[in-house]
Amino acid sequence: MSDAPQKDQAPQGLGKNAANYGDREFAFYLRRSFAASMGYTRDALSRTTVGVVDTASDLNNCHRSVPDLIDAVKRGVMLSGGLPLAFPTVSLCEPVLSPCSMHYRNLMALDTEAMVAAQPLDSVVLIGGCDKTVPAQLMAAISADVPAVMVVTGPMSANRYQGERLAACTDCRRYWARYRAGDVSEARINEVENALAVTAGTCGVMGTASTMACLAATLGFMPLAGASAPAVHADRLRIAEEAGRLATGLKRRPSEIVTWKSVENAMRVLLALGGSTNAIVHLAAIAGRAGVKVDLKRLDEMSDETPVLVDLKPTGEGYMEDFHFAGGMRALLWELRDLLHLDTVDVHGLTLAERIGDGGHFVDRTYIKARENPVTPVGGLVTLYGSLAPDGAILKRSAATPALFEHEAECMVFDGVEDLALRIDDENLPVDANTIMILKNAGPLSPAGMPEAGYLPIPRKLARQGVKDMVRMSDCRMSGTAFGTVVLHISPEAAAGGPLALVESGDRVRLSVKERKLDLLVDEAVLAARRAAWKAPAKPKRGWDRLVFEQVNQAPEGADLRFLTADGQ
Repeated sequence: MSDAPQKDQAPQGLGKNAANYGDREFAFYLRRSFAASMGYTRDALSRTTVGVVDTASDLNNCHRSVPDLIDAVKRGVMLSGGLPLAFPTVSLCEPVLSPCSMHYRNLMALDTEAMVAAQPLDSVVLIGGCDKTVPAQLMAAISADVPAVMVVTGPMSANRYQGERLAACTDCRRYWARYRAGDVSEARINEVENALAVTAGTCGVMGTASTMACLAATLGFMPLAGASAPAVHADRLRIAEEAGRLATGLKRRPSEIVTWKSVENAMRVLLALGGSTNAIVHLAAIAGRAGVKVDLKRLDEMSDETPVLVDLKPTGEGYMEDFHFAGGMRALLWELRDLLHLDTVDVHGLTLAERIGDGGHFVDRTYIKARENPVTPVGGLVTLYGSLAPDGAILKRSAATPALFEHEAECMVFDGVEDLALRIDDENLPVDANTIMILKNAGPLSPAGMPEAGYLPIPRKLARQGVKDMVRMSDCRMSGTAFGTVVLHISPEAAAGGPLALVESGDRVRLSVKERKLDLLVDEAVLAARRAAWKAPAKPKRGWDRLVFEQVNQAPEGADLRFLTADGQ
């Protein structure tokens, strides 16, 4: 009479994770009774259960296709004999959250982990898209260690506008910089506003969302084509249906997939993509849930032997739809095959070698270059260390100005994002094209929550003079769609009392990409006096802000909450 698991059976489906009322059979009787109220039959309730994580939200434009993807996933599950059960979780969208979406990535991960682990699910399909959602879901899946398949909403399609192609958000930034410089009128910028993002999907360039999709596929959480198929293409629905099929009866756990080898493969792919700097923080957090460390020095070594092969904005010229139709991840991984650990396995047990195939795929060299003809001969990212960044900082050299790679100058310091907003366009701001602009108190511990403010705007007075790039530094992040000579994730951050906290306007700072150095050229006695006068930021009074303040770790460790990491430290 009862569907409760017997003592010699491993629980599955609705036989998992029942509330404990002191009467085991009653718990399952009650569960079936409530499920029956939704019209399920006994046959349906006896099937393998596949959870479908629903991140649709009226506040998340990147996820407006999620309802269609859920329908397709459910179809795949039912075609394979399973019972799909969709449930909502936190949904994050970069443009609409205050202080920024990064501040809530770990909240989404915590919510998703709890719901995946606590409910009667044999496996799950994670539907993400906007850039913080994918790492949050992968972090959650690893910690819950329930078999999981990833589906992303996919990139938007580029729009045709007055003889050029546009897609968020590299083109957003390019037009806005021209507007600030006076090259674009207010009427035109208002017109462009409605031409930048015209379909469903995530940013159409190799920004953080697309980078994380590619890394999720490399790690083995979804089919390779799932990383790049456009959001509005029929393939995207077929990929979602296949995810439902894959998830039904899936046994391989995330802890078996995320290994030091698969993480190193993801690091290699990140470099070859010319991908987002944000991916380093996210990958460190994902790996940290599995007890694997992302070594920034190893990343730097790999960068010098890994060429950028994908010619997409912001590093190159193309869009994600071009990458997909040029051969996508299979073509890229084939080019990198001698640099990869080909014995890593995906959720279905296929090795990376089997997933890449025999080289018989199509490739368009316009967008995916051969090794002998790369976009750049070295990887897109470098790690910097020195007296200003004892624990490291990141520079995306593939999107920077080589003439600024070796640069020493006086700095202009902004003490937080509010100070930046108040003073950046002051006509009397004492800066020129040579000045190094520094933003501090914007890291994970700060009230700003590590926003994408590291791409400090060129002061309007300099933009009008034609200045396109300057050296900029901060303890926060920048959008993966951004470009420029920008040093990010300086660690320890200012709010943690790192050397960045002691920098003042007029100090001299030296950047050397060649030497991988970032140094504050101030006498130690002066710094000692400043250190003695420094005061730690006040602890938030309550809620999520306080939990973050008490638990968040630094950027090299992924800016995760310490008690959620594999070692809890």
